[in-house]
Amino acid sequence: MSNQVKKTIKKVFEEVATAIETGKMEDRIKIGLTIDGSELGFGVMKEAAYQIKKENMFDVVIIGSNQEWAEDFEHVSTTDCQKDAYAVMEEMLESGELQGCVTLHYNFPIGVSTVGKVLTPAFGREMLIATTTGTTSTLRNEAMVLNAINGIIAAKAIGIEMPKIGILNVDGAKTVERSLYSLKENGYDIHFGESARADGGSVLRGNDLLTGSADVVVTDSLTGNVLTKLFSSYSSGGTYEVLGSGYGPGIGANYDKNICIISRTSGAPVIANALEYAYQLAKGKLSEISRKEYQEAEKAGLKKICEELRLSSGPKEESVAAPEKQIVTEEISGIDVMELEDAVSVLWKENIYAESGMGCTGPVILVNEQWIESAEQLLKKEKFL
Repeated sequence: MSNQVKKTIKKVFEEVATAIETGKMEDRIKIGLTIDGSELGFGVMKEAAYQIKKENMFDVVIIGSNQEWAEDFEHVSTTDCQKDAYAVMEEMLESGELQGCVTLHYNFPIGVSTVGKVLTPAFGREMLIATTTGTTSTLRNEAMVLNAINGIIAAKAIGIEMPKIGILNVDGAKTVERSLYSLKENGYDIHFGESARADGGSVLRGNDLLTGSADVVVTDSLTGNVLTKLFSSYSSGGTYEVLGSGYGPGIGANYDKNICIISRTSGAPVIANALEYAYQLAKGKLSEISRKEYQEAEKAGLKKICEELRLSSGPKEESVAAPEKQIVTEEISGIDVMELEDAVSVLWKENIYAESGMGCTGPVILVNEQWIESAEQLLKKEKFL
């Protein structure tokens, strides 16, 4: 009897056992896990996957090069290049074979950013940070307004019916607060948290982060990224992320994939929590909630509010049209992920067709082979490299 047949029989018996235990016979949710690229090795991936298997809430599908423990899971083999794993993951999400996936750094399009979930140290309370990676907008205040909506979406998807949001006291916090109150006055269903400090209000101080004064903390992605790392790894001295659920799912208008991010130093507990977070989002219909929330926000004047924020941020940059599309096969690496789209625009201005993408070692610019030298020289001249 082949290994594949044995695995199929085993799966059938597991499904029957689950049906007897729960009284329900339904398709199991499948969450993918790409296993290549961790600085901590395959061991943390293995430990996290077995922890989820033991809890038996959903199925983990392993995507990657290591096959030593693949026989206990559905496994899709790839090379050790993360780019190949991303391609497999995207295809399986698109086809519906997976309802979500947990992976290392992923190049979300502009307009999409991730909502992390941490454990606050004062009371052990879960708190969402909106957002932690990605770029919702290149303008900070507009990004934070959109981040608030993304945080509400994530909160509702995991079962918080009326999430309370607070705005972290960073540059632009009061402007963002006014914009969000305008949305509320125009009919968008938004609820504000209250700072635990004596003067109260929905603008949160550092103390509020430690106590978890709001369900969702709104900030810019770079600040959110730092906060997530601090909350996750303060107890290990920074070498190993121990607490929380990682950097969360990419959310944005018209984006419908459930892709959750971990880092190269995420430990087994964080990876397992990230898998469970992805499961909660899949079960809670993340994409449906996202579509509904953005529609409601648009009815309440989101577009106009964002336009006003852009105008108040200074003169609008002239948009650059893409040159005629070409086949792009050559990669240029070493560009900061936050500057990828700006780098693409610089090349477009010089009539060099380019795209942002993900290579084996991280984010890259893709160009046709005839432009590789010219593109590199131009990007060096403009200080992107």
